[in-house]
Amino acid sequence: MPKTARHRHRRHQQQARLPLEVAKSVVLSARWVSLALLSLCIYALYLTGMNEDFYLTRIPVEGAISISAAEIAANSGLAGMHVFAADSSEAANRIAQVPGIISAVVTLEWPNQVHILVQEDSPIAIWIEGSNQYWVTKNGRLIPARSQTLGLLLIESELPPKLTEEAVGETKTEQQPDIAFVPQSVLQGALQLREMRPAIEKLYYRPSNGLSYQDDRGWRVYFGTGSDMQQKLVVYETIVDTLIEQGLTPVYVSVSNQEKPYYLAQ
Repeated sequence: MPKTARHRHRRHQQQARLPLEVAKSVVLSARWVSLALLSLCIYALYLTGMNEDFYLTRIPVEGAISISAAEIAANSGLAGMHVFAADSSEAANRIAQVPGIISAVVTLEWPNQVHILVQEDSPIAIWIEGSNQYWVTKNGRLIPARSQTLGLLLIESELPPKLTEEAVGETKTEQQPDIAFVPQSVLQGALQLREMRPAIEKLYYRPSNGLSYQDDRGWRVYFGTGSDMQQKLVVYETIVDTLIEQGLTPVYVSVSNQEKPYYLAQ
């Protein structure tokens, strides 16, 4: 091969190798850049995970009245959690399971801010079973009484308490109420009686007789249930006035069925 042709061939080979070397250099550079970025991300995650500033240590609660903020925060499951691992929806669902909580909203903000807003189901009466007291909400739900609430109407259940057997044959009253909800007919009747007779502080309840009241004059009067307490009170007072005019004292009076009232007098 002529000398000129050999030089031309050698230059062609060198030119052909040049793009390959450039490509290899670019690939190696890209890999180093990727490794550097990955290392940087891992280091940033490490710093974030180890930094106490990203952990939820202070959890303010707004809207709590009778339920303590500490109890709500504990039920949220957020205390001490890393902000990246916290789930606001899951925390709100947990709080909503607390008896007496209607709704909960949990807000998370960078780097470690959390805020809980709750709405409580306020009691409108107190349900008594033995030595246990429960709050009655406006929809009739029974929840544990969390504090001493003054001024609410007391409704005492006269049902025999549920009993559980102990290993030694003893018995004790269960802490759960016999019913989960107070029937609306019972609740409506009780609130009506309280509205028309504000001096009434306590009513009694039996499924067979409904609501009853211990008259200050010494006898029990049975009102049943329902939203017609005004008419029943008129019938009751008429019966009592008639008996007193006759020189009789009631032992009990029932106007559960106002159309067929009955009484015992002496």
